[in-house]
Amino acid sequence: MRHLWSLLAGIVAAPLVWILLALGQDGSTSTITTWAETSAFNTARLIEPAVYLGAAGIALGLLATLRWSPLGPLVAGLLLMAPYVGMFIAPLRVRSAVPGGWRLFGDPLPLRLPLDNGTLFFLGLVLAMAAFSLQRWRRWPVVAAPAASGASSGVDDTDPDLFAGGGFPSDPDSKPPTLAYPPADVPRQQPFGGDTPTAGGSPWASPPTPYRPQGKAE
Repeated sequence: MRHLWSLLAGIVAAPLVWILLALGQDGSTSTITTWAETSAFNTARLIEPAVYLGAAGIALGLLATLRWSPLGPLVAGLLLMAPYVGMFIAPLRVRSAVPGGWRLFGDPLPLRLPLDNGTLFFLGLVLAMAAFSLQRWRRWPVVAAPAASGASSGVDDTDPDLFAGGGFPSDPDSKPPTLAYPPADVPRQQPFGGDTPTAGGSPWASPPTPYRPQGKAE
């Protein structure tokens, strides 16, 4: 489908660019020639032909550079080059076949001007060269939807050693590892000022049994 839309865009763009070029080149040439003859100028008169030329450049740029099918630029380039190539075969017949007395928006439309000065052949060749890009013939890569977090990352989140120093397994029946209390490297202290006897370093432990030598019972 993208080749079809590109083909239609190329068929429409070729005559549109030809018309815009004719209007812009004629207006720009006549305006600048008048300035040179009268030694007086008004730059505001150059705005209208500049708009025509700018629109033609935008149309050509979009057709040649966008990531579309290259079929459109190729067809548009061949259509623009064909009249100039025909000048090598039957120049007078080809030139007379191009309308020369049309008007558009009250302005003369000299369609023969871009043909005579070779602009059509130049722009047509630029468009045709866009078809030689192999990347434009290929489709855009399709990005696959991301899978589940565990499957996509390749990491097993049930591994109890996944997080060092505090990770726990995802199994709800499992228990976290227990630590010895108090740690071996912490000195044992009496938290209550030494008044309470302790055993094993814990203030809640039972007091030690007093020593009694074995002998007669009292």
